[in-house]
Formats: sequence, C-alpha cells, structure tokens
Amino acid sequence: MYDITVIPGDGIGLEVMDATLHVLEALDIELNYIKAYAGNECFKHTGTTIPKETIELSRESDATLFGAVTTVPGQNSAIITLRKAMDLYVNIRPVKSREGVKSLFKDIDFVILRENTEGLYSGLEEYTKVGATALRVISKKSSHRICKFAFEYTKKSNRHKVTAIHKANILKKTDGLFKEIFYDVALHYPEIKAEDKYVDEAARLLITNPNEFDCIVTTNLFGDILSDEGAGLVGGLGLAPSANIGENHGLFEPVHGSAPTLAGMGMANPSAMILSTVMMLNYLKEFKVANKLEESLEAVLREGKIVTPDLGGKSKTRDMASEVKRKLNEKNDWK
Repeated sequence: MYDITVIPGDGIGLEVMDATLHVLEALDIELNYIKAYAGNECFKHTGTTIPKETIELSRESDATLFGAVTTVPGQNSAIITLRKAMDLYVNIRPVKSREGVKSLFKDIDFVILRENTEGLYSGLEEYTKVGATALRVISKKSSHRICKFAFEYTKKSNRHKVTAIHKANILKKTDGLFKEIFYDVALHYPEIKAEDKYVDEAARLLITNPNEFDCIVTTNLFGDILSDEGAGLVGGLGLAPSANIGENHGLFEPVHGSAPTLAGMGMANPSAMILSTVMMLNYLKEFKVANKLEESLEAVLREGKIVTPDLGGKSKTRDMASEVKRKLNEKNDWK
C-alpha cells in the first residue's frame, strides 16, 4: 500500500483530481489517499496558501498528487513553496504526440528537464527607487545536479541526446556557468550526444523542427516557457503532465493552471492529471500498472468519442474519466 497525499487545489484542479481518483479505483494496487489543502481557497480560510501540515504530509507520504492552484498577486505560490520545502529540484515535462489528438508534427516525443528551485523563481525581488529588481540565482550545486539528472534520465530512458538551453551570450556569468557545468557533466557520459542552443533558437526550432530534440535540460524560467510551447505542439496544456522529483520525494501535477473561468463547468480535460499519475506510478516502480493506465487513456483519445471539448468532443470531465476507467477495467491481465 502506498500513502499518497492529494492536494486538489482550486478551480479545475478539484475537477481533474476528482476525475483521476475515479479512474484510479480500477487499479490493482492499494493507494491510501491523504487529503491536504493549498491554494487561494486555502488562503481565504487559513491565511496561508500552503499550511505547514500540508508540507509535512507531503514529506511523509510515498508521493503527492497536486491538482492546480490559483495564485493571487501578493500571495506566496503554494507549488513553488512546496517544491522548495521538499527540494524537488527537477521538473520533468514530457512532450508527446498521441494518436487521435491533433498535433502540428508527427511522432513528437521529447522531454524537458527544468531546474526547479532557483533562477528567476528564487523569489528574491525588491522595489527600488527606479522600479524593481529580481535576482537570478544560478548555483554550481543546482546546475550540476540537474545536468547529471538529465544525462542519467536520458540513459535510463534509452534516449540518445541532451540539449542544454541557455542564453550565455547575454547572461555571460549565470548561463555561462550553467553551460560550463553542463559540458563538464557530459564528459562522464561519452555514449550520449551533448549539445547546447540559445533559448531563442530553441523556441524557433520547437515550432519548425521539434523532432530535433530528445532531452532538453535548462534553467527554471526557460523550462517553464518552453514546456508550455511544447504542449501547444501536441494538443495543449490539457495533455501536459509533469513530475517534480528530489532525492527523497516526488510530486506530480498537470502543467495547466486552475483556469478559474472554467471552474464548475465540468469541461476540463483530465488527461494531464491522469498522465501525471502515470508518472507517479512509474516513480513508485509500478511500471505495469502505469502502462495499463496510459494505454487506457490513449485508447479513449484514439477513439475520440468520449472526450472533452478541447479535444473536439462534447463530453464532461467525469464522463471522459469514466470511459478511461471502463477501458482500464477491461484489462484483466494485471498479474
């Protein structure tokens, strides 16, 4: 049995989490859910976007499922706070085209590995007499471990190339350091091709030749932006999952936000949340179960009959989830 902290959050986070837990009822493993709170609604009731209890529950559990939260200007970001508290230093964002879903190119399959704890998301901002400043922190330790993770991930995933994305021609010291460390780490993996590209060139290639990429490793802000661009190639944010991984903890969430204008309509695509759960199951080394869940979702996407409006259908969030669950129940060869 696995203890899973569940943080639905705000807006459509509640809906896609509910739909996903409905699907997981068909899994042939035991998951013990521990509900926790974070986000804007949590702030309204407790005065904080993420209580200490939520952080402790995530630390003590085998994994955490996170829906989506609304972050109001002036509030601390619950997800960034949680990532830092658990030192979840890598954000894994796969970009993959799927049969039945409109994609700009065929057979897209690459992954973006984003440093998750520093960069311009360090939270070191202040007002000055002329405006405001933000401190971009790029440390040797964080750069080394994200680059090492990228090469190890590439090796274990049977991929063949790692591309470092940076802007070292302008950010000579910060991105210069990141690039230097990337190639230092690459020396220990001679079987894997290592290359680097400027972030603006990478952004262009993503929409002209995305199959150029295999595994991308980059800093916090660049990774955030490029992964959203990648999602646009393969059907949108409703199909974009992610994992936040540290030495001892894992947190799994869809890339999309809480979409307050869609909240309560029951029209949100649950695919990203389901695929994030697939990533969680792989993290827990439940590979067979993860494959069955992913195959069930892919069957629903391929048929395209019971899917949400963003996928060209007319079905509700829960209806699509129920169809995934039905497919999952048909797979009776778990053992």
